[in-house]
Amino acid sequence: MIKKSRFSRVLDKIEVVGNKLPHPATLFLMMAVIVALLSLWASAVGLEATHPATGEIIAVRNLLNADGLRWIYMNVESNFVNFPPLGLVLVILIGIGVAEGSGLFTVLVRQLVLGAPTKLITAAIITAGIFSHLASEIGYVILIPLGAMIFHALGRHPMAGFAAAFAGVSAGFGSNFLIGSVDPILAGLSTSAAQIIDPSMNINPMVNYFFMVASAIMIIIVGTWVTEKIVEPRLGEYKGSQKPLDIEQITPLEKKGLRWAGVGTLIFIGIMAMTIIPENGLLRDPITGSVLRSPFFSGIVVALTLLFFVPGIMYGIVVKTITSDKDVVTHMTNSMKGMAGYIVLVFFAAQFIYWFNYSNLGLVLAIDGAEFLSHVGFTGIPLILAFLLLSSVLNMFMGSASAKWAIMAPVFVPMFMILGYHPGLTQAAFRIGDSVTNVITPMMSYFALIVTYAQNYDKKNGIGTIISLMIPYTVIFLLVWIVMMTIWMLLGIPLGFDGPIHLPAM
Repeated sequence: MIKKSRFSRVLDKIEVVGNKLPHPATLFLMMAVIVALLSLWASAVGLEATHPATGEIIAVRNLLNADGLRWIYMNVESNFVNFPPLGLVLVILIGIGVAEGSGLFTVLVRQLVLGAPTKLITAAIITAGIFSHLASEIGYVILIPLGAMIFHALGRHPMAGFAAAFAGVSAGFGSNFLIGSVDPILAGLSTSAAQIIDPSMNINPMVNYFFMVASAIMIIIVGTWVTEKIVEPRLGEYKGSQKPLDIEQITPLEKKGLRWAGVGTLIFIGIMAMTIIPENGLLRDPITGSVLRSPFFSGIVVALTLLFFVPGIMYGIVVKTITSDKDVVTHMTNSMKGMAGYIVLVFFAAQFIYWFNYSNLGLVLAIDGAEFLSHVGFTGIPLILAFLLLSSVLNMFMGSASAKWAIMAPVFVPMFMILGYHPGLTQAAFRIGDSVTNVITPMMSYFALIVTYAQNYDKKNGIGTIISLMIPYTVIFLLVWIVMMTIWMLLGIPLGFDGPIHLPAM
């Protein structure tokens, strides 16, 4: 028997302890109750903070007084229905259900497994996870189960593929090769904060571009190493009941189906392109003409649903897995059936997250944490790194990057500008911290879905399994990213376009 390293033994203990916790749905309910009790205590002691942007006094709301209980009673339904991942997941599953039921997904995975160099599969999955950031949070819904499926088909442990995809999609959220929808949002908040010091300053969405690209390369290399050297050896051989995909050669009929699916995809992409490429395109912002902030990206879920639906239909008609509209509806229905457990889990997860937000506990924690860090007396690189670590800790309690940055930017951007650092540096440090802990916090909106996917391969997989599986990525990504940031600062390399380390006047 191979002796396990101390790190592996620690991870095993985390998994055992974590999986001894109640069912995730019960756990979310318990956490909601704890939030309610904490809100009672915090409200009683007068815990509050001053919002750095507005000057407004933010007090903790008591969930257990008359107003709080009325709010809970009246918002149970809306908390569930308005939980962002729920609608996204279910709508996309309409398209995925057709693509999967028709057999398109199966043959695509077989094609990938048969055609791609095995040594590059892990890196390819992580790269795909990074590119998925362009389509908002679609990677959580599609890529993570696909990563598990591919690894399983190759005879590797499916949870290793699951982990690689999850790392690329979530822990690598602060990296990319192209500008996505989150970049202009963060840049806009940074601009507002910078103008507190310099009213003429404007932060462009590509202010972190060079660092993002370098980070993406790092995530691919390091993520591949962690998967193959730490995660996969620890998992060992998969002994679950889930059967792997049968890897047979693609038949002539399947090849014909793939060709027509490709034709359908190209036609659909061409139609969508005509809505955003022309200056007066239908899905551009009707006022500004912007593409990044436009109806196209606001409704990207519909486009992605159709991106699976159209080729799925084309493929199914050719290979005869779709012979009527009834088959299409059946495929959609079957995909929804597998989400029953997720829907129940989301009900409780949504209550917990909305209770937490309503109580203002996360908001007060973020503001007080920022104020503490600004007064501890650090300067230069230690201060930047301390801020990075604070961002990673706060990410465990607040899921939304834009919400956290709206709070933190007005404090740290002006403070670092006074010290001579460009807002782009502050934003880059925030993005690192906001990424690395995504994979180990139940506060992440898609965590419930991730647990559901993991249980497809072993019903015993729980929160402990996920956290122990992903901790190596969090720890090693964080360490390497800190080294990268330190080197970047010491060498004075620009972070992106118009993104120097220091303010030009300094």
